[in-house]
Amino acid sequence: MPANAQPETPEPVGHPNSKSLGIYIGHELTADGSTLVGGFGHEPSSHWIEIVPRRSFPEDATMKVGVTDAARIPGELTTIPQARQTAKYITSNYSEFAGFPPPLTNGGLNEYGVAARDIWSPSRQELVDIAKQNAPQSGPNYSDLARVAMERATSAREAAALVGRLIDEHGFSTYGGNSHLFADSEEAWVFINYAAKGLWAAKRIGPDEVRVMYPGYIHAFPADFKQRDGYMGSDNLVSFAREQGWWDGEGSLNLQEVYGKPFPADVEQDYYPQFYADARNPVAREAELREMAPVSVKDLMAYVRDPRWSTDFTGYSQVAHIRPDAPKQLHTLWTAITSGITTPFVPIPIATTSVPPEFSQHRYMTKNASSHFLDPDYGPLEATRYATRTFKRLLYHTCEHPSDFLHPVTGEIERFETGLLAQRDDVEARAKALLADGKTDAMQRLLTRDVHDNLLASLNLGQDLVQAVEQQTRTKYGIRMPEGERAAGETTPATSQAMARHGWGAMIHCYQKELDEYPRPHGLYNDSPDLTY
Repeated sequence: MPANAQPETPEPVGHPNSKSLGIYIGHELTADGSTLVGGFGHEPSSHWIEIVPRRSFPEDATMKVGVTDAARIPGELTTIPQARQTAKYITSNYSEFAGFPPPLTNGGLNEYGVAARDIWSPSRQELVDIAKQNAPQSGPNYSDLARVAMERATSAREAAALVGRLIDEHGFSTYGGNSHLFADSEEAWVFINYAAKGLWAAKRIGPDEVRVMYPGYIHAFPADFKQRDGYMGSDNLVSFAREQGWWDGEGSLNLQEVYGKPFPADVEQDYYPQFYADARNPVAREAELREMAPVSVKDLMAYVRDPRWSTDFTGYSQVAHIRPDAPKQLHTLWTAITSGITTPFVPIPIATTSVPPEFSQHRYMTKNASSHFLDPDYGPLEATRYATRTFKRLLYHTCEHPSDFLHPVTGEIERFETGLLAQRDDVEARAKALLADGKTDAMQRLLTRDVHDNLLASLNLGQDLVQAVEQQTRTKYGIRMPEGERAAGETTPATSQAMARHGWGAMIHCYQKELDEYPRPHGLYNDSPDLTY
């Protein structure tokens, strides 16, 4: 390339690969000595809560992994051995990412108190080019690896080692680079999956540290990592960097400089609103969270729903609460079924056996759902309200006029969450008493009933808030209709029209700089004027 030439910007397919947020707060920096893991997924598809039970498989069982030829970097599906016994875990599943077979997951929380988040981490362009040149690719994709970690890992360290071993043995199907955050009650491990050559690295993060992966990254990494505790990596991690001339062989490697991209990546400034691009700087976010210490569950919920990143692109939100002195049945995943900006977090302990139908998968936003009539077996499920749709409606109405509605809606939601937090000691005391008496089934029924009641109460609140905000919007502004004409069969304006008005980074969001100081503490808007509903 001539010295004065500009690198070509690749044509994006949908939105660029800037997905998901992962946050780890070590137990020495939290208000109650627990480990906290927060974040969200970033996907435009149907979302639902899944409680996956413990399962047993025959000795020769396999699981299908990988991507299809429809992926951005084409691949082929293969199989890997399945574990004989898998762990129970709670997750948020979703239905669509190009060429990645559903259902997809970014992690969650398992019965051993291991939390996992999957986060975008773009590799340098040369590695992406190598992956494309060697297509079709094969091996587990990011969702396969997150699922295996949830099914098999009893600690964060074991999760990192397991994922690395799977890549070594079976390869990795990438969309351009990825990362994982694994945590337990003692520590966390950051794991980076680079886009080609089976390259991977993992680093321990201690209980006195904060890590924000937005995107996922590792900076300093010793060249002799195999002789050091707290580091893992592929056999070629150091040698390949030196062969390519990306590292001079002196001192430690800065893996983000050697194998990754600068963050926030310059090219993304063209796609997204400036506030959103600026927010994706993990070092700056880590400094904010360190200043907040000691961090509580409600602090992290408020941080995950911060308008700087909680937008329509946020598919769901989670905060895992891992306490070293709690029975494993009470490890809890606080879950917002869609974007936390207008969705309450509800606590789901590991002992829970189910969620209401309203929080299970529905046809809304599920690929190809419009191509056929409903299977009669699914009629009763589809007859229920769909929580994702309700809270999406609340997001769209609230973000249309955030100066009118964001603070009141946030206040109502956080008052609801404060009530849930106040109930936890009593609910858990009753659960512990049942456990002490050996009444495990009764304990599970108690917690499952509590989860059902709380989720349905959150949905009722969401429905009331939608009605109130919509009514006030109609009265004060009317309902704004889209510009231009729709292409035949499309639910959005023709792509060329949308591009002309918004560009690739068009998103619905509630951010207004003049509205807030950031970060926003939980409960800041509890005194906001009530919405009439």
